[in-house]
Amino acid sequence: MQIADNTVVQLHYTLKDEQGQVLESNEGRSPLAYLHGHNNMMPGVEQALAGKAEGDRFSVTLAPAETYGERQEGMIQRIPVKHLEGAKRWQPGMVAVVQTDKGHRQVTVVKVGKFMAEVDFNHPLAGLTLTFELGVASVRAATEEEIAHGHAHGEGGHHH
Repeated sequence: MQIADNTVVQLHYTLKDEQGQVLESNEGRSPLAYLHGHNNMMPGVEQALAGKAEGDRFSVTLAPAETYGERQEGMIQRIPVKHLEGAKRWQPGMVAVVQTDKGHRQVTVVKVGKFMAEVDFNHPLAGLTLTFELGVASVRAATEEEIAHGHAHGEGGHHH
């Protein structure tokens, strides 16, 4: 079966920066699952996977606009340190999670004081050209429930 809209795709990936440094990988672990055609994957990655089948392995290099977007000016804000989640002590360059009105967001600590921190709300990988090494572990037709919910269920997907 080929990857198309309303298919559930399980995949392994390795994400590298422009220098070839591995930033993230799930190789050797459970595959990631997503529902194709429902905006659950970065546009460039989803487009590259379209038409592929179980067992396919390939690499694709994508510009920022196709992944995490360009870096935007004016995204640095001061927030109370107590709102930073993920560590007890913070230093510049560390990635934290904060709760916003749009859900949890990753931020990068720019400057930290005793009570307040300056954080960058740009995604930590925004502005980078990224290479994805992808391996399709499986492809199956989505269930009616998955289509109605807009995401994959089961291993590597969403659990209700």
